[in-house]
Amino acid sequence: MGKRSRTKGREAATTAPGEVGPRQPCPCGSGRRYKACHGAADGPPPVYVARPFAGLAGECDLVALRELVPAATAPITVRDSPDREVRLASLLPGAAPAQVRADGSVWLGLQVLHSFGDPSRDLGAVLTAALAADEGTVGLTDPPGEGPRLQDLVVDAPLEVTVHDGFTYWLDDDQARDPDLVAALEQADGSINPTAKLAGVEAAYWTDVGPKEHLRWVMPEPEDDLLTALARLHAAGQDALVDDGRLVGMFRAHGLLAPVWDLPVGTGAEVLEEPARRFAAALADALAAGGDLGPQERAARSGLANRQVTIR
Repeated sequence: MGKRSRTKGREAATTAPGEVGPRQPCPCGSGRRYKACHGAADGPPPVYVARPFAGLAGECDLVALRELVPAATAPITVRDSPDREVRLASLLPGAAPAQVRADGSVWLGLQVLHSFGDPSRDLGAVLTAALAADEGTVGLTDPPGEGPRLQDLVVDAPLEVTVHDGFTYWLDDDQARDPDLVAALEQADGSINPTAKLAGVEAAYWTDVGPKEHLRWVMPEPEDDLLTALARLHAAGQDALVDDGRLVGMFRAHGLLAPVWDLPVGTGAEVLEEPARRFAAALADALAAGGDLGPQERAARSGLANRQVTIR
């Protein structure tokens, strides 16, 4: 028996039915092996929340801004400080968790370097600290511990997302004179793929990556239900939004699926509006349909399940 076979044999012998083996992916979705994550000898990470933004009306857009959209902002209202200007930003300079500007406004970053297992709790801790700060960058260096989550702090409402062509929102009047920040902004602008949010459906974002275009659409339905509905539409030939466009797979992020369509170069965002609305209606019907899947639908579901990439 070769070394690889002996290793697999030992793992099979010591893993009970339903138990996660030490070399298998951790079920928390971190991408690490179980033995290096929740099965580590020194204990698991502090906390892991599979769907951190659940319950928020803007959940799908929060996931999109955190994982898929390069430059976007959205205002939010803090319950205890309704007159304070607070904005979410997909990315802040240096991936800062938050900035308090000279005018007192708070900018809360979504794409950050830290990860303590519950992004909503992290955002709650950063927002609380930023609201108490005078000016400057606010961040986290240690797990935040117990405390309010984003859901506890903000007025729940759909996000009014503005997608930007670049990162000029980084600059207020004082920062516009900072040559280092201006240089960083110019460098960041050079890395952006053109992106636009569809107006007629929730959390669907077109992007142009050069050799092709994509539509990435974050959807709130439970994964099993959504896969089944998408399989019904695929088997019926109803999942293409435009000619020569096709559903190619999906991302999994923060407990939600984001189906991805490849689109012909030159499609643009505007022509997707009506097809996206029709698809949303067909998807709602497919989600409501009962009964078992047929052979073609089962094959389609298996193919879709195999074309998932977990981001978070």
